[in-house]
Amino acid sequence: MRIDEESAKNTRTLPFAGASNFRDLGGYPGHGGRVVKWRCLFRSDHLADLTAQDRALLATLGVARAVDFRGQAESAASAYAFPGVAYHPLAIEPTVVQRALELQRSGRQLSAQDAVGLMQETYRGFVHDSAPRFAALFRLLLDERQTPLVFHCTAGKDRTGFAAALILLALGVARDLVMQDYLLTNALYRRPKGVGSHTSEEVLAVLWRVQEEFLNAALHRVDQDFGGVAAYLADALGVDSAAQRELAGRYLRAP
Repeated sequence: MRIDEESAKNTRTLPFAGASNFRDLGGYPGHGGRVVKWRCLFRSDHLADLTAQDRALLATLGVARAVDFRGQAESAASAYAFPGVAYHPLAIEPTVVQRALELQRSGRQLSAQDAVGLMQETYRGFVHDSAPRFAALFRLLLDERQTPLVFHCTAGKDRTGFAAALILLALGVARDLVMQDYLLTNALYRRPKGVGSHTSEEVLAVLWRVQEEFLNAALHRVDQDFGGVAAYLADALGVDSAAQRELAGRYLRAP
């Protein structure tokens, strides 16, 4: 089946009422022009608001594993459990919202420029501070189950965005396509109503959206400290060259 036919058969975004940023990572060309398999890897915002119809769709997609990057307070406030879906909490904290609140409590009024800097610093922190969590994600991708998996945080844009970038880059997807996937959040994600009512709209527009500068801050740190994604996968996440080949074998379509 040609790539265009396969893409026509499958859609990247899916009609979930309770999650606006749920999407498939399939269809991108990776190593050797082999395409990422559809309906194997999904990224999303949190799943606690899924409707009964949404849960039926999740089952239809065959999703049997959910990886939750939310912090403990986030996941406790909006918990979920679905029959037949194994739950894997991989909490990444502090969140960017926690960092912003700490600054505000100290009496500092955040500007949009401050928020951009805060987001960039948060992404740089993912590279080292959150490496054990991303390593655990890759172990799940390589375990024996090989069932469709969804990974998410609260908005599905920052912790989830960096995780998605790592997966796609590990599969040989070009950085410009990885960035396109990352930026799709701005077209899809619906910000919760009433959140951050004491914060300016300019700052909220930074905190609840994504910018190239955010993901690039993390990728530049990877390049600077490790010499590239392949070395980062091997040295920081324990995904050596053999494991990277196994990933390609599992998640890229045969030519």
